[in-house]
Amino acid sequence: MSFGSVLATTAPVSVGPYHYVPTEWICALFVALYSISTVIHLGQALKYKLWWMIPTATFAGILEILGWSARLWSSRNPKLLTPYEMQIVGTIIAPTPLVAANFIILGRIITRVGPQYSRLTPRMYTILFCCFDVICLVIQAVGGASAAHSANTKTSASKGANIMLGGIVAQLFAILVYVALAVETLLHLRYNTPFRYVEQPGTVEKGQRTRSTYAVISGYGVLKSVLRSVYRTVELANGWDGPVISTERYFDWLDGGLVTLAIYTLNFFHPGIFVKQNDPSAHSSQQTIDRF
Repeated sequence: MSFGSVLATTAPVSVGPYHYVPTEWICALFVALYSISTVIHLGQALKYKLWWMIPTATFAGILEILGWSARLWSSRNPKLLTPYEMQIVGTIIAPTPLVAANFIILGRIITRVGPQYSRLTPRMYTILFCCFDVICLVIQAVGGASAAHSANTKTSASKGANIMLGGIVAQLFAILVYVALAVETLLHLRYNTPFRYVEQPGTVEKGQRTRSTYAVISGYGVLKSVLRSVYRTVELANGWDGPVISTERYFDWLDGGLVTLAIYTLNFFHPGIFVKQNDPSAHSSQQTIDRF
């Protein structure tokens, strides 16, 4: 293989709806990575009896598998519209349930650290942010379906792109508000300045370091979601023929790469491990907490 042929895999090729041919081995690599993570997430959800991790992190992995499988299909048939439409919907909406998992995790952390240090109650975090996340998911799905239909009928896909862009921007706003509230909670915990009095506050001293560390790790995962949302916002704002969406390496690194890091972060630092280490009766208390 010549040096020129290696460069050819990354050079933009104006063919098909992508404006390039997706690199086969990269698509296959992401399919494998997401498949491994998804299987592990399912096993961890069953092991720790954290059922909400199935419609969140596990479901996100399934959507990523579908999206990248479609891109793998496109690597062999770049002019087909069906796999292109599939990857639009799959890769756009897949990170949304993954973000929802982080929203729920923050509520669990606050429950154990002490809800008096948070502006919102743990239940309000789950209800408020997850409901907003579902709305963003629906908006992105509608936009993706509209864009896919436009591609199929060879009409302007700008309407679908604008709808997806609105959903991503709204989700980015929710993530930033979530980060601000999480940082505020950690600061109030650090300086022991509660917002209110509660009858049974969380045990701050016991396991505080572990909880704070886990909160920072969760923040690291959320940061990758923020960066990915910024990339997608810029991508769609430039249109379907823009330089960002027409460059494969941007998508591979700033979408596939960042989401892969985010989903594996939850594998290696699973909330079930955190619950088990900090509460001997974690499973029974978890069932009580989940009764919303």
